[in-house]
Amino acid sequence: MSRETWTAFDAYIEDRLVGRDAGLEAALADSAAAGLAPIAVSPAYGKLLHILALSIGAKRIVEVGTLGGYSTIWLARALPAGGKLTTLEIDPPTAKVARANIDRAGVGGKVEIIVGPALQSLQKLEGPFDLAFIDANKNQNPEYFTECLARMRSGGLIIVDNVVRDGRVLNAASEDPDIKGVRRLFDLMGHEPQVTVTAIQTVGVKGYDGLAIARVN
Repeated sequence: MSRETWTAFDAYIEDRLVGRDAGLEAALADSAAAGLAPIAVSPAYGKLLHILALSIGAKRIVEVGTLGGYSTIWLARALPAGGKLTTLEIDPPTAKVARANIDRAGVGGKVEIIVGPALQSLQKLEGPFDLAFIDANKNQNPEYFTECLARMRSGGLIIVDNVVRDGRVLNAASEDPDIKGVRRLFDLMGHEPQVTVTAIQTVGVKGYDGLAIARVN
């Protein structure tokens, strides 16, 4: 199988099962125009996040890594009236782009953007949260996971993106800080008695990667 096939099938999924959405498409377009890296989750992945949040009846969500707000919009749309999503972004200009995207998509009233180093911001938050989505600098994944876990309710979900990284996570000798961070995360999750956890590999328009999902016991 080639990446072209993966990308084509993602387009097939998007056409048949996800559909077009002006707010989400505008968020991607304006993020690109602002020079943000094209690393937002795919439409199919975004809808998966949406479904997971709906499935557990999430009312409070924390997101580590806002970027242009694409995944934020998907998650916020799963919240009921009165629900709240807190998303953490280190870069003020990026947060400004995200704020505009989120507001235009109609979920601005449900979303708080906190600007600053995510770990420091997390340590100031009060739980419990129903769902956490971690998609920021990978070298701090274990610390993000630990801080999120301390603020989750029983039955809540912690989802961590980019845990395969083209299979490079297998390289125990890697000096890449992101690879080392993901490997530390696997060691942490695998020995954490408070969660039931697994990870899956994915292929698609974003290439070869994967995600981890932990349910808080």
